[in-house]
This record gives sequence, structure tokens and C-alpha cells, in this order.
Amino acid sequence: MIIVQELSERDWVNRTACSNEILQNVPQNAFLITSDQVHFHLSGCVNKQNFHYWAPVNPRQLHERPLHSPRVTVWCAVGSFGVWGPYFFEEGGVTVTVTADRYIDMLRNFLEPKL
Repeated sequence: MIIVQELSERDWVNRTACSNEILQNVPQNAFLITSDQVHFHLSGCVNKQNFHYWAPVNPRQLHERPLHSPRVTVWCAVGSFGVWGPYFFEEGGVTVTVTADRYIDMLRNFLEPKL
């Protein structure tokens, strides 16, 4: 169900170098926001690329999911201020595809007023 990659010493070095570069290049009073979106399939199926399942035994179950199964798309942001969201990409109560226009609309009408 999952693919787990063990972190090596090299990963620690790379992550530390990246963090130090960000600290050097971002102004002290900068307002940083990290955000992501995810699809939750209403059938209960999960995208194994975005989900980790830890168990004492290897679950050998296969779950088939229709190509366009009903889902909910959710966005959330995290920063020094805490958490903003969730924001559901929908129109009239129906989940819609996230396009550039819809994403910009979410930023302007949901996130920006909170800043």
C-alpha cells in the first residue's frame, strides 16, 4: 500500500543546507506561508503517493478506484500564525477541478482578507 524511503545522512545534510539558504535569503520580517491541497476520494481509496500507512505486517490488499471517482479537494496553509483553512474547491456544493483561475480566486477571496 505504501512506499517508504528511509532518510539517510545525506538527506539530513541536504535539508540543513536548504534551510540555511532560506534563512540567509529571506528577510527577517518576512511572512512565509506553506500550503498544499489534497483530494479525498469519497470511496475511501487513497493515493499511495501522498499517504503512508504504518503496520506491523504488510497489508496486501488491492483497492480499485474508478478513473473519475467522486472526491473533495481541500486546501490548507500553515505559517507562524498557525493554520488557515480548510478551503474546499467547490461550486454549488460540487467539487470542481482546481485551475489557475480558481486558485487565484481562492487566494484573493479566502486567504488575502485574512492577511
